[in-house]
Amino acid sequence: MKIATYNVNGINGRLSVLLRWLKQDCPDVVCLQELKCSADRFPELELQQAGYAAVWHGQKSWNGVAILARGRPPVLTRRGLPGDPDDSHSRYIEAAVNGVLIGCLYLPNGNPVPGPKFEYKLRWFDRLLSYADELLSHDVPVALLGDFNVMPTELDVYAPERWRDDALFRPEVRKAYADLIHQGWTDTVRHLHPRERIYTFWKYWRNSFERDAGLRLDHILLSPTLALRLKSAGVRRAPRGWDHTSDHAPVMIELLPP
Repeated sequence: MKIATYNVNGINGRLSVLLRWLKQDCPDVVCLQELKCSADRFPELELQQAGYAAVWHGQKSWNGVAILARGRPPVLTRRGLPGDPDDSHSRYIEAAVNGVLIGCLYLPNGNPVPGPKFEYKLRWFDRLLSYADELLSHDVPVALLGDFNVMPTELDVYAPERWRDDALFRPEVRKAYADLIHQGWTDTVRHLHPRERIYTFWKYWRNSFERDAGLRLDHILLSPTLALRLKSAGVRRAPRGWDHTSDHAPVMIELLPP
């Protein structure tokens, strides 16, 4: 079972890139972030023609998350992260696929710091911590994946000294991510590649991708029972080099059969 996450940075504008990658890597489950389209403009038909059923949580021009499944429809279990009924951002969706509960998230960026956007990010992370702990208490196979907008350690950023005051690298945010891992989640890429510099995002300017001046923002976390099935984990760098592509690359893991 191949499970992937991909911040597409506008699904309709990058649809050809997404479809090309789906055909190339054939993931079984894909979590998408930054759809940047309202629910009625989600390209359901084109994805169906590529072999993928989907559930999605859209928002015009901003945010937006979706879960794709190949060969069988995902069973929607939740839209929106609990804990704040007034939160109108489309940042979390959850579905059951082939015996695994998939939580797809797009954590707030939080810049500038200080300010209300950073405070919102910390509140959102607190809600995620609470809900993630609840998910673990059910002792079912769960994967939490998406764009977390955090570089957990200095190994996850090309020039740590330049990012000290950025909302993606602030101590409060890194601590929140560490607290999440300490609940019992496995950071799949870091678990299998403990000392490698691995990035999932490269800015569009200054030849960042060509210089490999990147950040690791996109993560796949597994609950303890599911982590036992982890076979491989890595970044699919090729799509980042294609024309009209996202500034993120897909991250994909492979699980052994149960």
